[in-house]
Amino acid sequence: MIYVVGKNEALISELKNLAGKKKVGNQDIEIKNSSSFDPSISSNIIYFTPDVLKPITDAASKNKKKGALVVAEVPGACKAGASINFIVAESKLKFEYNKNTAVKAGLKTNEDFKALAAVNIE
Repeated sequence: MIYVVGKNEALISELKNLAGKKKVGNQDIEIKNSSSFDPSISSNIIYFTPDVLKPITDAASKNKKKGALVVAEVPGACKAGASINFIVAESKLKFEYNKNTAVKAGLKTNEDFKALAAVNIE
């Protein structure tokens, strides 16, 4: 399940469109959305839109060792607990990566992925 925290109707619409066409193995992809973080919702990916920052720390601590990827597009998100944070650099969409938070979340990491990041947060 992908849990989007914050407001971005275009993103929600696109994710639901893709989820209707794709599966992970033989499982359907479920999309949930709320304007604020609900720690009772269990998901594989938690995505924070730019209007939400504070609960990133809560999401990271709640999902420790549970294999949930925390993704954001919020300045400072990788330092707050996100594993991936989308940024604009040199007029291009890029991402920051925090390997330590990914490992703490119970995710497998890869040095090749780290090499793709515009910024690595340690």
